[in-house]
Amino acid sequence: MIIKNGKIIKENEIVKGSIEIEDGKIIKIYEGKYDFDDAIDAEGLYVSPGFIDVHIHAIEGFDCMEGSFDAVNEMSKSLIKYGVTSFLPATMTEDTEKIKNAVKSISQAIGKTEGANLLGINLEGPFISPYMAGAQDTKYIKKPSLDTLKHIAEDYIKNIKLLTIAPEEEGAIGLIKELKKLDIVTSIGHTKGNYEDFIKGYEAGALHCTHIFNAMTGFHHREPGIVGGVFDSDVTAELILDGIHVHYAAARSTIKVKGIEKIILISDSMMAAGLSDGIYSLGGQEVYVKDGQARLKDGTLAGSTLTLNKALYNAVKHLNLPLYEAVKMVSSNPAKLLKLDNKKGVIKENFDADIVIFDEDINIKNVFVKGKKIC
Repeated sequence: MIIKNGKIIKENEIVKGSIEIEDGKIIKIYEGKYDFDDAIDAEGLYVSPGFIDVHIHAIEGFDCMEGSFDAVNEMSKSLIKYGVTSFLPATMTEDTEKIKNAVKSISQAIGKTEGANLLGINLEGPFISPYMAGAQDTKYIKKPSLDTLKHIAEDYIKNIKLLTIAPEEEGAIGLIKELKKLDIVTSIGHTKGNYEDFIKGYEAGALHCTHIFNAMTGFHHREPGIVGGVFDSDVTAELILDGIHVHYAAARSTIKVKGIEKIILISDSMMAAGLSDGIYSLGGQEVYVKDGQARLKDGTLAGSTLTLNKALYNAVKHLNLPLYEAVKMVSSNPAKLLKLDNKKGVIKENFDADIVIFDEDINIKNVFVKGKKIC
């Protein structure tokens, strides 16, 4: 199969060309204009590596915490519409048995989804601060503990790829060290900690930050806080780029400080993503969605209704980034975080043919997952 005459988004440039796909891999990139027969014509459109969402709870009415194959599979199919070819469903701080069921159902769905690739699990909680819980239910928060993690994950611990921890909590540093041995990425987030707490977590092995600015101590010139720790280290930082969770000026400043290679755009979406305003749920709590903003009754932000193609559009439109740079934040950067950058995240020969075709406004036209045309 050949995708011809598109504007191919490579790592550091955009070139006119065609891509040949065979057995789920990109086998040849032809730069310039070619007249292939029986090819998919991408004339006037961008050909991009597929988007990778490492932090998504739910979409279009389906939530990974439902604890069923159908919910995860329907999420995978919905994500295709927005250019996402791989994802990590994110659990919530809820009753332990409910988290266990979610971990089990997500694990059993790996390799079986009909849409986007299911890469594993993002465990957002229960090892968070009760003072920075956000929309998560504080009564289910647990002290960081390897035994508790093993109880939750059981035989599926290898499928947990990303785990959020508040580093100031008792037992957190010990657990971060254990996670490093298990090859699970520790993400600092939902934390009331200070700069020193962040540095302790970082030195213990934390590599990532859960939705920077949200649910953490901010930056002050005499107390840099968790945000200051992120700025002063080489961890990657998630960014919810919807113009609601983080002001665009703050997002631009973060990219200037961290560099484009250390930013990962996420949706952090709840089940209203892709649907209309109304009353929904997240983590067992009612969420009121109005004008696309998802909030608890008390006004606390409760996830988002963002999709990654919209986040990418916002990066280009509001942050004034070149498209090829903005695409890194939804493709090669998350691939590097998950140690998949030897096969995913870029348009390159011998890489997986996870490909998205879109127009100038990032409206999705076609999506290919491992060479299979899904839409």
